[in-house]
Amino acid sequence: MSQPADPRRRSFFGGLVGFAGFGVASTLPRTSFAMPSTQEPMPSNPISLAQWSLHREFFAGTLDPLRFAEVTMTRYGLAGCEYVNSFYKDKIGTPGYLASLKKVASDHGVTSVLIMCDGEGALGDPDEKKRRQAVDNHQRWLEAAKFLGCHSIRVNAQSSGTWEEQLDRAADGLGMLSEKAAPFGLNVIVENHGGLSSNGEWLASVMTKVAMTNCGTLPDFGNFSLGGGKWYDRYKGVTQLMPFAKAVSAKSRKFDEQGVESETDFIRMMKIVRAAGYRDWVGIEWEGGSPSEHEGILRTKEMLERCDCVAARSGLGPFEVKKPTAEVENG
Repeated sequence: MSQPADPRRRSFFGGLVGFAGFGVASTLPRTSFAMPSTQEPMPSNPISLAQWSLHREFFAGTLDPLRFAEVTMTRYGLAGCEYVNSFYKDKIGTPGYLASLKKVASDHGVTSVLIMCDGEGALGDPDEKKRRQAVDNHQRWLEAAKFLGCHSIRVNAQSSGTWEEQLDRAADGLGMLSEKAAPFGLNVIVENHGGLSSNGEWLASVMTKVAMTNCGTLPDFGNFSLGGGKWYDRYKGVTQLMPFAKAVSAKSRKFDEQGVESETDFIRMMKIVRAAGYRDWVGIEWEGGSPSEHEGILRTKEMLERCDCVAARSGLGPFEVKKPTAEVENG
């Protein structure tokens, strides 16, 4: 199977601009979420923003999806954005729309990191024709991601059947899609996103079976619900998925009175992330109901910064990315 050049080495430019009127630094109280003084400093990862963090505003029409990259920088001082295809399905075919989307990002010094793709069919469908159709349905998002300068599209490993049947079917669909993505120089990355994909062992086995360097994972700190009230251990799951990771989702849902995420130990998670040699984008994905989307994003950003992640840099040149220490080779 043909492989693209590794697209994970990104130039990381930015600048803290346009904060007037948003009060980013003063909106929230300082928290006690501090690194232990005896711990060696952890290397920096750049912080991006997942568009889903603002899904209520986008669905309500109070934010224009075209301005997402602008909001990412001017509200939050973040130099990377992660698009969600749900907000663009009826727009990307409009002449000039993608060019406008790209210009907004460029004008504000924001890197388009990836596109999260949902609702395009099950890549592990038991019906081979439907599986192939799902692969074909992702073609337009590959084209859009390439145009915008993204390094990946994020997809789902939805399937049905036994453990082994789902493994084989998902690996088949992902392999076909990764072959399509290779000429674009793009990665196809899978999030733990429900069903067996929220079982770290299963999803890691899928990656091993696909065995393509442009097929990887997007470990999400919180999406480990197995259904029926059962949960997969999130720290074990992220550990299992990090050797294949080409992006990371810092999911947050709840904060305690000190402003610390109460479901996930971010310090522990970032130790796992860095132990895998990952030095690329870590995306904020606020999914809670309270506080507001705006405050939830800011609190999550603060937590990542206290783990020595960085928002925007100015005048420091390219942000060098270290390749993961364990990567699946073409089989």
